[in-house]
Order: sequence, then C-alpha cells, then structure tokens
Amino acid sequence: MTPEQIQARVLYRDGLMLIIDKPAGLPVHAGPGGGPNLERHFDALRFGFPKPPGLAHRLDRDTSGCLILGRHPKALRKLGKLFQDGKVDKTYWAVVAGTPPEERGRIELPLQKVSNRTGGWRIIVADDGQSAVTDYRVLGRGDGMTWLELKPHTGRTHQIRVHCATALGCPLLGDPQYGGPEGHPLHLQSRAISLPLYPSREAVGAVAPVPPHMRAALAACGFQGDVPA
Repeated sequence: MTPEQIQARVLYRDGLMLIIDKPAGLPVHAGPGGGPNLERHFDALRFGFPKPPGLAHRLDRDTSGCLILGRHPKALRKLGKLFQDGKVDKTYWAVVAGTPPEERGRIELPLQKVSNRTGGWRIIVADDGQSAVTDYRVLGRGDGMTWLELKPHTGRTHQIRVHCATALGCPLLGDPQYGGPEGHPLHLQSRAISLPLYPSREAVGAVAPVPPHMRAALAACGFQGDVPA
C-alpha cells in the first residue's frame, strides 16, 4: 500500500482523530510472526503531526470498513474512554447464509475463547463467558442470503460472527470457521461509526463505501447503490 493509497482511504479527519476505511484481509497490527499490517503505513497519516496516529480500537483482519485512529496520546485516552463507556455507535453490514427467524431482534449470548494445540482458537457461547450483546435488523434478502444491519453493544472478538451463526443459525458468507459457506472473502463490513467527540457539537463519524467483494451479494439481496446508511 502506497502513502497515496492509504491517504485516499481517510473518511474523516480533524485535530483529534482520523476515520479510515480499512481494507479487508489486512491485519491492523503485526502478529507474532510479523508480516504485512495496517500500522506500518500510519506514518503516511501524520498530516503534519510529529508522530503517526494510533489505534483507538481494532477490527479483525478480514473485516473491512470504519476504523478510528487517535492522532496523539491525549486523543487516544479520550477515545478509549468513549469506547469503554459504550458511547461509540457502531453499525456493521453482513451478508449471511439463510434467513433469521425474525426481522429484527437482540442477541444476548456470552462468549468465551477456547483453544487447543491442533485446532488453534475459536470463540464459543458459554454461560461463564463475557457478556456480549448485538442488535440486528434485516435489510434485504435474495438467492438464499440475507443482508443484515448489526449494532454490537459490546466489543468481543468474533462477536457478530458467532452471534449470527449460533443465535440466528445464519453464518456469514466466507466464514467457514463458524459454519459459513467457503469460496468467498468474509462478508462483514464496519459500515458506519459515530461518537460524541465534542460535548458542544453533534456526534461526528463516517460511512464507509461498500467493499468490492461484497457488492454482488448485497445486490442480490436488494442493495441498489452506495447511499448513506
């Protein structure tokens, strides 16, 4: 990714934060083995500041869309408090296999991480797990798929993926780890995000464009263009 390419992915910018459109398939930071990651490109996002921005939260490697960066330590502390207090409004779009039993609803299933030497790790529903809450709404259907709007109220790892697969019986396209159809990239996007960053002003935020790999499935479910969420 060139400096110009990452700068072109900036959706919102002010003196405290940036919102960028994270590409699918790229981890936000280096794992134990290193490799390509989004953070290594942050120097191109200084825009005159002495240091690169930092991550205010995270998205999974295969999830695309709105990602917030703080432009300096004080901003990161303020953003961290807003996330901790549940004041950040997050909207995700997903395309799932099958159709939920209801047009809208709330999923409340606690989640826990489990691992073993041979299969690696995954997230499961467990009574003694961490609280996880997701609201969902059906936006369209077609070709055996459903287009969902999802609003997670907690930020657990793989929360939307496990809640859709377990509670709705509708795993995400491209998510074979949780029973979804293979042969696709993960059909999950952080579509929009907003937060009350300035007390005397309206919430600020951004809407990410639909990623290319989700356009065909969304069109099959009735999506007719990239309009604000």
